[in-house]
Amino acid sequence: MPEQITPLSILYFLLHGAGIGVAVVLFLYLLMCRGKAIAPDITPPARLRCWAAALFGIMAMAHIWWILFYTYSNDTSSVIYGLLVAMDCMVLPPVFVGTLLAMLQDRRRPLWPIFVVMTPCAVIAVLQIALPSIDLTTPNKVYGLVLAVAFIIYMVVAVRQYGRWLRDNYADLEHKEVWLSLTLLIALMILITSFEYTDNYVMNTIVHLIGFPLAGLLLWRVETLKDLSTDNLTPHSAQRDACLSNDPSPKGEVSHIGQLLAKHCEDTQLYLQTDLTLSQLSAAIGVNRYYLSQYFASQDTSYYAYIHDLRIRYFIARYRELAAAQEPIVAQQLARESGYHSYSTFSTAFKQRMHKSVTAWIREEVFSPSPRTASPNGSD
Repeated sequence: MPEQITPLSILYFLLHGAGIGVAVVLFLYLLMCRGKAIAPDITPPARLRCWAAALFGIMAMAHIWWILFYTYSNDTSSVIYGLLVAMDCMVLPPVFVGTLLAMLQDRRRPLWPIFVVMTPCAVIAVLQIALPSIDLTTPNKVYGLVLAVAFIIYMVVAVRQYGRWLRDNYADLEHKEVWLSLTLLIALMILITSFEYTDNYVMNTIVHLIGFPLAGLLLWRVETLKDLSTDNLTPHSAQRDACLSNDPSPKGEVSHIGQLLAKHCEDTQLYLQTDLTLSQLSAAIGVNRYYLSQYFASQDTSYYAYIHDLRIRYFIARYRELAAAQEPIVAQQLARESGYHSYSTFSTAFKQRMHKSVTAWIREEVFSPSPRTASPNGSD
């Protein structure tokens, strides 16, 4: 126990206990509850739910063993202290990485490297107990900080690559969700790491207070992230499937894909289907996914741009049709009719193609003397 009981120390222990309680409740909810309290219409990845449950469970255990240690021992030169530090090093980082990869729905990157790079931290913690006369705490903390910085840099690069993959395969996802996932996990990692680098009650109390909204954000992320496993093909696997398929050669197929898109996507207005993916489009027109990607590349465009162009054209045409009939127009409702689940996604796509905001374009339409031909290329 602390040598002197103060209101701040009491608050700290209360927050510590509350943190344990919240982590246990979220662990049990994610592990045992099959229903989705926040977004019942979305099917999140089961793998992410398991990893997040493990993260909350281990965070609860870490809170418990450290509060017991500081309550009954507080001897930083004891064997127990070294074992607890080693446990933190070998358990918490892999769970953070596993949760992040589950958020990115990335099954290609293995977890074993994180165990390898964290092993020196555990070894140094054990050596500190065996050699108490030598202060190894500082080298251990420096090594941990270097690893944390390296991990953040690596994951920023990985998330950028993943974001580009999403853009090329999903026309309806909010790509900012990917960065939110990374920011959330980095904030949680910094939160836990801060306990290792400060013994100040004020700082630890602030950290605890920040932890509660971060836990809520993580739960929200787990509940609202759409499962992409059915379409999560890597370029290498897509190319391999193309080589093994019985479809015609890419050169012969590309010349015919434009006609198939016009017939099965544009004429049928398949592009208005919310959350339409590249895999679903390729299946609808009867063309291998890899060949379809090659076709878009040969046209100096992408699936993402192709779908957005069609939807923006539809929005403009429908807006002018409703305006001519003097019917009430709600932009958000018309965006949903155009195939957008999120108005912010529509607004971003519209501005990229028309080089003006939706509001500015509507204002010009209202004061325009006569309707003009819709063109999602920036010129009316």
